[in-house]
Amino acid sequence: MPTATRMLRDDALAIWRAGVRAVRSERLVQDAVQARGDQLIVGDLCLPLAEIDRIAVVGCGKAGAGMAAGLEAALGERLMEEKRLTGWLNVPDDCVCGPGDGMNFLPTTRIHLHGARPAGLNEPTPQGAAGAERILQLVQSLTPNDLCLCLISGGGSALLPAPAAGVTLDDKLAVTRHLGAAGANIQQLNIVRKQLSRIKGGGLARACAAGRLIALIISDVLGDPLEIIASGPTVPDSSTPQQALQILDQFDARRAGISDRVFGYLREATGRSRTPAGQARGNVTNLVIGNIATAVTAAGREAQRRGYTTRTVALPQLEGEAEQVGRELAAEAIRMRANGGRRCLVHGGEPTVKLVASSRRGLGGRNQQLVLAALEYLQDQCKDSARGLALLSGGTDGEDGPTDAAGAVLDEAVLAAAATQQLAARDYLARNDAYPFFQRLGALIQTGPTHTNVCDLRVVLAEA
Repeated sequence: MPTATRMLRDDALAIWRAGVRAVRSERLVQDAVQARGDQLIVGDLCLPLAEIDRIAVVGCGKAGAGMAAGLEAALGERLMEEKRLTGWLNVPDDCVCGPGDGMNFLPTTRIHLHGARPAGLNEPTPQGAAGAERILQLVQSLTPNDLCLCLISGGGSALLPAPAAGVTLDDKLAVTRHLGAAGANIQQLNIVRKQLSRIKGGGLARACAAGRLIALIISDVLGDPLEIIASGPTVPDSSTPQQALQILDQFDARRAGISDRVFGYLREATGRSRTPAGQARGNVTNLVIGNIATAVTAAGREAQRRGYTTRTVALPQLEGEAEQVGRELAAEAIRMRANGGRRCLVHGGEPTVKLVASSRRGLGGRNQQLVLAALEYLQDQCKDSARGLALLSGGTDGEDGPTDAAGAVLDEAVLAAAATQQLAARDYLARNDAYPFFQRLGALIQTGPTHTNVCDLRVVLAEA
């Protein structure tokens, strides 16, 4: 690989990693929680420790292990002992850390980390359902003198399944798979999941008997809508069963074989509002402590430090399909190069991917699909279309679809290698098969779990 191309790729990866480091979960929690004398500071809240009997910690998400470790470090052993701290978090299996796991934080000592799904499988499982029941039991056992801290991060919807009465876990799994494959966005998916759950849509807050519940939230949803992040277990639900039915109809769920139990439950619930007795019992506060804007800002600073004229964009709402976003970013890279100098675009967002039928489907994720579409765009341009360019997209959680890669990188060397190996991006795009394409070219971004999750981070570099 030419030295200039290698340097450009190294810069792009370093800028991306700087953004991910800025939203490391243990760091965000320690910035938000501090014990000072006889006060517990949580965000802007000052809680007299003398008024707290017990502290319980619950939660879910891909950032859960780091958040739990950060909270234990912030509280300290003496305070945890004094307040009889206990806790349970549902996290992916590969986020359950112990001594010697090579994490950048110590394993938890009082907060139990429960493996609720295999790595790379963003779906509800029986293990996740069992953990959700333990969490509900814990919060129901609290008293008005107790404090409940809830640690919430992206991926929590799949990690915390508690199906509504009469709906099975398999029913919810079928709904999740169908809507995801049909191209439903995260808002649509979570509206349906909330209406079919006992714990989402404020269900955790309604079950909690503590006098005060504080949720620390790392947002993986653009614009930080609290109802949507992890399906809002501590947030009152403004969606309705009727909306869920409309979404299922929009994506032709009946024809796809979704169980009549799902439609029957939603029809019965339509028009039925939450009763006053079903509202949260205690004082509930939701605090967003990190999001994609945090990552984009930090990545932008790193790009400027490396000498790039930098523009940053943290999108406030969902994008369109990954293929279109990838082509637009590739076209923008060419425009940046034409303007001369060393230029960088740091871009935060989250596109959708419409999956082909499972019989044709390969292996990949939305970030890989996005970069592959950018590569296809450049393949259709002139021979040196990628000269002086680097483009990457990666999930800040270290996962991209059901793969062990966060995303992929594209530069002149990758485009040349694809041509040498006669790899046609269009063919791989058509079957959602980006992973083996980039694997053959050595262009996957593989980090392992990052213990955070704030949407997707892209870096585009251009050097004339």
